[in-house]
Formats: sequence, structure tokens, C-alpha cells
Amino acid sequence: MSYLLGIDLGTTNSLGCVYRDGQVCLIPNQYGSYLTPSVVSADEQGEILVGEIARERLITHPERTISSFKRFMGEDKKIVLGEKCFTPEELSSFVIRSIVEDGERFLGEKIEEVIISVPAYFHDQQRYATKKAGLLAGVSVKRLINEPSAAAMASYMDNGEEELSLVFDFGGGTLDVSIVDCFENVVEIDAVSGDNHLGGDDFHEVMVDSFLREHGISRDSISGKELAVLRRQAELCKRALTSQEQAQMEAWIQGTDYVSQYTNKRLLQESSTIFYKIRQVLNAAMKSAQINPEQISKIILAGGSSCMPIVRSYVTHLFQREPEFHIRSDEMIVRGLGYLCGVKAREASIRDYVLTDICPFSLGNSVLNESDPENPYFSPVIPRNSVLPCSRVHRYYTARDGQKQVEISVLQGEHPYARDNRELARYTIPVPAGPAGKEAVDVRFTYDIDGILIADIQVVSTGQTFTKVVSQTMDDKELERRMAELEKLKLHPRNMNENKLLISRLQTLYEEASPEGKAYLGNMLRVFESVLEEQDPRKIKRYRNAISESIANMSPGEFFDEEAFWAVYQDFQDSEEGQDGDGEGEDKEEESQDRDFMEYEKKWIN
Repeated sequence: MSYLLGIDLGTTNSLGCVYRDGQVCLIPNQYGSYLTPSVVSADEQGEILVGEIARERLITHPERTISSFKRFMGEDKKIVLGEKCFTPEELSSFVIRSIVEDGERFLGEKIEEVIISVPAYFHDQQRYATKKAGLLAGVSVKRLINEPSAAAMASYMDNGEEELSLVFDFGGGTLDVSIVDCFENVVEIDAVSGDNHLGGDDFHEVMVDSFLREHGISRDSISGKELAVLRRQAELCKRALTSQEQAQMEAWIQGTDYVSQYTNKRLLQESSTIFYKIRQVLNAAMKSAQINPEQISKIILAGGSSCMPIVRSYVTHLFQREPEFHIRSDEMIVRGLGYLCGVKAREASIRDYVLTDICPFSLGNSVLNESDPENPYFSPVIPRNSVLPCSRVHRYYTARDGQKQVEISVLQGEHPYARDNRELARYTIPVPAGPAGKEAVDVRFTYDIDGILIADIQVVSTGQTFTKVVSQTMDDKELERRMAELEKLKLHPRNMNENKLLISRLQTLYEEASPEGKAYLGNMLRVFESVLEEQDPRKIKRYRNAISESIANMSPGEFFDEEAFWAVYQDFQDSEEGQDGDGEGEDKEEESQDRDFMEYEKKWIN
């Protein structure tokens, strides 16, 4: 048989696993370890070295060796190793290939398909680059899974508890936080937040800088090999502090032996900026999910850097409770991938489990800024945290008299100005000339769980439609099949049978209601129609259920109790207002964070 291989492609280490004989099976490498360092080196003969042997060369051959290249995925960056030049995708493909070969050797079977984990906060280009790395490694990437989603899957499959969890995934180079709801064999992602340039490696840099500062040494004055030694010492010192009160960094620099003593207290004091960033990511996740810390049932730690005592303690301090900590937290993600491999392969015992995902960034296009035409606004079409797959449409009008074409920029991000967001594509669409505001185009984005993004642009007056595939990495045959499936999503919510039925029911009750009933039903109808225009499936379902419950047993002309619907409506409005009104300015937030960290620091020291 052919196995589906799960790969946790990490910044520091990578792991592989399969699902066989009813359980998750981790793949050992040629050295018997499950962890393969995500390090690549090119030797003097041009041979590519990966893993343990490459990591050793970080010190002996720093000019030919690279680590933490995952941070550069999706960027136009070239990395020189000796006489050769590589992209981050090519370097990642070497690691993927190494894991695949380990899997083939362990299983005795050819591996052709993989599932790869990515940070939840990876944008479209970073996800595309990860899929490209898989293709360069000679395997088909069946799906990309968000790392905290995989960790939540592992936790749910291991204990079966139905609860609302926060997954704190702190790796070597990235921090991801996800709010995850587990119920009835479903793992549903409610909200995500993260920082793709924040991880355990940042502590190494803090320690290196403080070591040099303590001994009066300029970073510019030391060689690349000496810097590599310092980083390795920082990593070893940080790891030692997970199990002991004190550790030391020692390094020969320019012929002199230097030694520094470190404690968790010292590391904490020197790393306040890192903790501020952690707090910001956690705040953003809670805000996006519109929940309070008290509503979280469980906090799950994943990623190797979550093992640090000061990190665990800080999370405990913020939530006023102990997080769920596994000794092998660096295996949480890959175990979740193993279960998903089983689900994907339709293994009988777990085939009914479902993992949903969401869009981590808003997708939209640019619109005219009348006060500053050279600086257009960003107009979201698919808001972040929308459940995938999804399809949304917005209508836009021409802005100038005689305008003969419109520019459609496909943008990804959260900034109010278009220029500050990431441009995925740009299209020029011809329209009939006419007065400003007469001609309109409907822009529909359709986004699926496998990363296919389609833009359908229709000129309203002519009916002419332009369909553009913005991003995808599968072959033409598979793309055609998936596009056919996605057509089902393009029905506007107001045209879906369940919503049309409810509107018809409300209209019937309205026609035969008393004046008092007409006022109430008319208001209810207008609210529901406005919700339909927002095209948010979760919000629509919530309102539809509330309305249906309110009118379930009503007959035409009968008056009924308003509480069931309006209580839900008010709760929802309150939650949205709370979300909008959370921010009181960056200065106040920073002051709050200062106080919070000082309070935490005092607790740790005492």
C-alpha cells in the first residue's frame, strides 16, 4: 500500500508520521531520532547535507550552512551556500525530501503524497511556497494544515473532550495562536492570530546581544564562525534553563575565553520585548474570536519553545490558570498530522472526523480614496476568520466620468490602505464609458481549503464575466475538478433555499399580522436581509435559528413573544460593539502591557 505522510516542517526541527494499524506512527530518521534539524549545508563537492550533519557544520562551515530559512518562505530571497545559490523553497524541499526518504526506508513503501503543516498566520504566498517546496521534493502536497489546528486535533483525538480551546504554538521561528472549538467529531477553527517572525530563536539573539554587551564586545568585530558558536551556546544555555536554575554561556572570541552566567530571571528581564509581542498576538486572537479568557476551557501548548519555564509561566499569568503541557510538546503538531492522514485515507476508525479551517487574512481589492486619489483604500471581500471554503461578492461602481476600464487588485491583509497590504494579482477589466457611478462590476472571490483562490469579475450592464485563477499549485485536471465543486459555493445566501423559505415565512406572517405585529415582523425581516448581505455563513445561521425558533409555532395573524429573537440579536450586537471598542490607542495599550509585564516579572522574581 501507499502511505500518506504527514510532515511538520518546522523552523528548528522537522518530523514525519503516518497513520497505520489504527494509530499514529512517528518516522525515525537514519540516526534513530524523530527530530530532524531543519538545517541545510552544501559541502565542498557540492553535495547537499540535511539534518544532524548539517547542524554540526553551522559552526565549522557557517558560510556553507543555513538554518531558520522557514522565516523567509514566500519572499524573494536568495541564500548563498558556498558557490551555490538557493531559494527558501529549495532549501525546504531538501528537508522534505529527507523526511520522505526516511519514511520510505522505515515503511518499505514508496511515498508519493504528503500533508504539510504551516503556521496559521502564513499568507497566500508563503503557503504557495510551501506547496512548491513539496513539488520540488518530488511529492504531491494533498493539503496544508495550520500547525495549531493539527495540535488541537491531536489533543481532541487523544482525550475526546468537547471544549473551546486556545492553542499556543510557539516554535523556533513562529508564534501561532488559534481558538479551536471541538465537538461531535468536529475540530472547528474560530479565530487565528500570529507572528511569523517571533519564536525561540529570538531568545538566542537576545542572549547573544547581552553576552557581547556584558563583555564589551561589538557584534561587528566578531567573525561569522564566532557568532555561530555564540548562537549555539545560547541555544544550549536556554535548553539547560528548562530543567535547572542556572546555566552558563562560554565562548572563545578573538583568543579570549568569556563566560556569562544565566538564570531564568535574567533571561526574563532581558526579553521583555518578546513577551510584549506574545501578549499582542494573544489579545488579537481573543478579540477576533469575540470571547473572554474565562470562556476558554483549555490552553494547549505546542512547539518546542513552549517548554521554556518563563513562557509557560507567562501564559499562566495571563490566563490565571495552568496550561496543558506535554513533555513532548514538539510532537503535538506531527501527531495531529498523523490523525489527519488517517482521516484523509478514510481509515475506518477515524474517517468521520472533520477539521475545518478559516481564512487567516482578509481578501479584497482597492477602492477610490476621494481625499487622496493616489492612496486608495482596502475594501475586504472575504473577511479574515471566514470559514473555508467560502465565496463572497461585492459590487463596485466607476469613480470617474467616461471611465473605460477598472483596475481590480487582489489584496491580502488587514491595513486600511491598499498599499500596505500584500498584492496577489492585478487585472484590468473593460467597461462601457459613462457617467461616474453608472457602470458597476461585481467582484466575487471564491477561496477553498486547499488554497485555490478564484476571482470572478462581472460587468453588470453587459453581463460579461472574467474568471481569474489567482493562486493554485495543482495540475490542470485536478484544478478543473475543484473549480467545478467550488461553483456550488457561488450561490448568494439570499438565493439559498433555507434562507428563501424563512423570508417567505416571514412575509406570510407579515401580510396577516396586526399593525403591532407588522412593525415587529418588518423589522425582523429587514435585519435578516441585512445579515444575508454580509454573506457570513456562521452569522446567517445564528440569526436564522433565532428567527425560526421565535416563529416556529406561529400561525398567520397570531402575535408572539419577541424575547427569543431579540435576546440573541442584542447579544450579538453587544459582542460586536465590544470588539470594535476594545482599542483605546496604542499608547494606552503599551502602558497596560508595561504594567502587566512588571507585575509578571515581580511574581517570577518573588
